[in-house]
Amino acid sequence: MTVLDAAPTAPAPPEKAPDRARSARRPRPDQLALAAVLAGAAALYSIGLARSGWGNAFYAGAAQAGSSSWSAWFYGASDAPGSVTVDKPPAALWVMGLSARVFGVSPWSVLLPQAAMGVLAVALLAATVRRAVGPWPGVLAGLLLALTPVATLMFRYDNPDALLTLLCVLAAWAVGRALADGRTRWLVLAGAVVGLAFLTKSLQAFLVLPGLAGAYLVAGPPRSPRRLLQLVAAGAALLVSAGWWIAVVRLVPRADRPWVGGTTDDDPLSLALGYNGLGRLSGDESSGGGGVHRSSSSIWRLVGSGGDEAGWLLPVAVLALVTLLVLTARAGRTDRVRGAALLWGGWLLVTAGVLSVMKGIEHSYYAVQLAPAVAALVALGGAELWRAGRRRLLAAGLAVAVATAGATAALHWHHPAPSAVLVAVLVVLLVVALVGLRRGRRRAFLVPAVLALCLGPSLWSVSTAAGQHQSSNVYADPPPVTAAGWHVGRPDGAGVTAAAADLVRTGGAGFTWAAATVGHHGADLQLATGQPVMDIGGFSGQDPTTTLPQFQDDVAQHRIHYYVAGTGGGPDSVRILHWVRAHGTKVDVGDTEMYDLSGLAARG
Repeated sequence: MTVLDAAPTAPAPPEKAPDRARSARRPRPDQLALAAVLAGAAALYSIGLARSGWGNAFYAGAAQAGSSSWSAWFYGASDAPGSVTVDKPPAALWVMGLSARVFGVSPWSVLLPQAAMGVLAVALLAATVRRAVGPWPGVLAGLLLALTPVATLMFRYDNPDALLTLLCVLAAWAVGRALADGRTRWLVLAGAVVGLAFLTKSLQAFLVLPGLAGAYLVAGPPRSPRRLLQLVAAGAALLVSAGWWIAVVRLVPRADRPWVGGTTDDDPLSLALGYNGLGRLSGDESSGGGGVHRSSSSIWRLVGSGGDEAGWLLPVAVLALVTLLVLTARAGRTDRVRGAALLWGGWLLVTAGVLSVMKGIEHSYYAVQLAPAVAALVALGGAELWRAGRRRLLAAGLAVAVATAGATAALHWHHPAPSAVLVAVLVVLLVVALVGLRRGRRRAFLVPAVLALCLGPSLWSVSTAAGQHQSSNVYADPPPVTAAGWHVGRPDGAGVTAAAADLVRTGGAGFTWAAATVGHHGADLQLATGQPVMDIGGFSGQDPTTTLPQFQDDVAQHRIHYYVAGTGGGPDSVRILHWVRAHGTKVDVGDTEMYDLSGLAARG
């Protein structure tokens, strides 16, 4: 034996502690899956955004105005000088206006915030469901929301619905935290968030309130008196959050602010409770667009003519809600799963009921507010059935889900060949999943089951993302059969001749408004020229925003350069048009009827 052989061997360095540290830093499979869902949602909502141009030009024009005028930004005015606000409260415009101010006015700066809101909504929904039943159901809920066609539509479009959806999911997340620990601060946060949602889209935000408040009232950890006091505190936070902007607008004199669009009395409460509220439910507000459903006012609207928007899994969600209530019937009062079922079930039933019976202005994309509740209930119900070992119920639920997806595809995909192919694929996935379930193989069931749930909506969502979506009526698009089937929206433009747009573009110097026209068409002209344009009569041209004497005074004070004749409008708009035709100087700009009013300005 040599000296080297006899030398004592140095002790090996410990390896277990570093291994444990590395293991603690290593993401779990569910975290990787959620990251993949969020990355996919970001891609789905953001790739090719510019193909839709300004999307809804009426709101894009207001974002442009807000990027150059803080007053227009605060009030949500359609033009920088502030003649009239848009027909919604301004919260969504605050986000878009800030984005346009920071990054410049462009379709990307206006539309990208909605895509970010979509990703955040998916992440919050996943976190809310995870808190109730675990990480993998949370991933499934996020995936189902991300792939709902109407969600893809709204998160690629500059309507207020994207922010409304995000805020409502955030409120549900806060109530979920309150259901877990009973702290008042979460309920106050939820109330404040719903109040901000009210400043986004008025009374539509309150559709989620029965579910949120009812779930905590039944399943909140504190005793009954404290739960009631906590809900009162949440209500106070809601009133402050929803009411401060309305109070400011009502206190500021009319001469110092824009007219409140969508009203006949210039009152923001009328806008919130009437035009954007009860009037749409009763039918008192039935002009200005909407009415896009083919079916009558009934629940069939959501699974019939509007089913391809958000109704793919609506029957499954209802079945899941019933199953959850049955499985948790004997659970303790504060059971988290039952609390979650009450929260999302109340959200779903109230929202679906109201959307089904609306008689006034309505659009099929309003169903985006159903999407979080549907996704959450399907994930919650599936998770609880799996844990309860109720294989027959699980199989029945999956069968209903696949049947619903197949029926929706067959109903809305107007080409029989692709419909048949999709239905056949769904049947194969169903058979594979059921065989795997019978043999007790989890992966053999879960993978085809999730694919069956997601296949139809994902095709619609990808097709929707590939299309163009402009104007005030937009839809989730069915997949095309040929390239000719792709939806092609109108190109961006002002709706006037190039010569007319050029005059407006160069005619703003020395004037408050480079031009005036009737209704929301002024937004197209404003975006095309970069000059402020007065929208007489608000969105529809019917609001009494500007009387003939007021218009004459603006012309005399050298505030309006050109008048571009449009269509429609209320009595004031008609009187203004007749006066302009009688006194203005007609400009030869091709097919556009345009008048130069600068010669009518009072001589100083």
